[in-house]
Amino acid sequence: MKRETDRDSVIQLHPDDNIAIARQQLIAGARVADGAIVRGLVPAGHKVATRPIKQGEAVKRYGQIIGFATRSIGTGEHVHVQNLQVGSIGDDYAFAIDKFQTSLAVEREKFLGIVRSDGKVATRNYIGVLTTVNCSATVARAVADRFRRDIHPEELDSYPNIDGVVALTHSLGCAVDEEGDGLAIVRRTLAGYAKHPNFAAVLVIGLGCETNQIDSLLENQGLATNFALRTMNIQTSGGTSQSVKAGVDQIRQILPSANAVTREPVDSSHLVIGLQCGGSDGYSGITANPALGAAVDLLVAQGGTAILSETPEIYGAEHLLTRRAISREIGEKLLERIEWWKSYCHRMNASMSNNPSAGNKAGGLSTIYEKSLGAIAKGGTTNLMDVYGYAEHVRTAGLVFMDTPGYDPVSATGQVAGGANLICFTTGRGSAYGCAPVPSLKLSTNTALWKRQADDIDLNCGSILDGEKTVSELGREIFKMILETASGEKTKSERHGYGQNEFAPWQIGAIL
Repeated sequence: MKRETDRDSVIQLHPDDNIAIARQQLIAGARVADGAIVRGLVPAGHKVATRPIKQGEAVKRYGQIIGFATRSIGTGEHVHVQNLQVGSIGDDYAFAIDKFQTSLAVEREKFLGIVRSDGKVATRNYIGVLTTVNCSATVARAVADRFRRDIHPEELDSYPNIDGVVALTHSLGCAVDEEGDGLAIVRRTLAGYAKHPNFAAVLVIGLGCETNQIDSLLENQGLATNFALRTMNIQTSGGTSQSVKAGVDQIRQILPSANAVTREPVDSSHLVIGLQCGGSDGYSGITANPALGAAVDLLVAQGGTAILSETPEIYGAEHLLTRRAISREIGEKLLERIEWWKSYCHRMNASMSNNPSAGNKAGGLSTIYEKSLGAIAKGGTTNLMDVYGYAEHVRTAGLVFMDTPGYDPVSATGQVAGGANLICFTTGRGSAYGCAPVPSLKLSTNTALWKRQADDIDLNCGSILDGEKTVSELGREIFKMILETASGEKTKSERHGYGQNEFAPWQIGAIL
């Protein structure tokens, strides 16, 4: 039987690569990539060797090292965790060598935003119920539930301009060192949400005896109570029932003023986009991530801001970001965070290299280097302007980096605390996620996922893989969708009611 070569069954990303990516499941005997004959089964999204690879030789994708062969690999063999591992790739950081002058658009795109009294621009209009400690979570949720449109629609019927009342609770706030990093991160996160423009007003509820005292939180973060920032303690309010009643009364007082907003055309430079990827696969770095990167380039040209994060998921690719850093100082700030994570993992008996999840591996990602190289594509091609700590307020326009874990809810929580007013989230394996009080757009890396989970995905970037659209075309489409979403168009996750449960401040340090 004659074997036919199907070049379209694989993707070769760079001339220096010694592997190709399977567009579909490859079976033994298929001819691909310069006549290489497939040995065994190679799942869709996985790698196949296009030429012999010696033991110890670097395996390359995107023209970059993703690992080293643990044994000799023959042409046509499946390249994955069974024959690939990480190793030293050197430290040629070449600070700022690729920086360039960003050309700003002469005419700015507009979206319909909500301009607050301090000049900040919101993409949504929520009332928030925050907690200082886990002990006040039940009361906070009971207060917010009183205003759920699916349970008590009468409460908000007269307030159509309010997107909802949400309780953002957490498991922290006590039994920690009052001067330690753990409490500092919680306080910074809560303050970022309390000041977020997407909240018309916020009620902070405490228990009364916790380490994270309300007065200390406010003083530490430079906050002061006013009509739109209110506080209460359960112990001084008479217990659970009385506290719920008092909290509901406080929200009812806020409703009329919170509803008194209108959307108006505002400059797209007011957009701050948090970039996320979760449930990544072998296509993430080919379709959705570079398409989102193209949208980021358009946003930066408009004077907007994009926050790249997930420090453990740029490990092995940080040298590409240091080259784009606006200065050596900014590049070194990024490397300081990488070194912190190495030390942190060592103390916790963990490994930076053991990052790809079971789903990542099933989707074709073999090493953290491979995952990271695809992940940074979300950041586009412009300069890296600054590096921020977790939940720090982002003040710099353009592409910036925020130090966060790779776990998506924790990472996105830090981005929102830092000022992100919209999240863009790419996924190859599937995701069900939202992030109140900001909208979260989800982008699929492949059409199979889009068909399987269209209920949760806002845009299919698998059309790039299918040859229907280019990366730049999808980038423009994503940017248009960003503007529409910022103007009030609901995302899939918002329609499902996601957002309250996904608030997850980074927990670090000893719980005493």
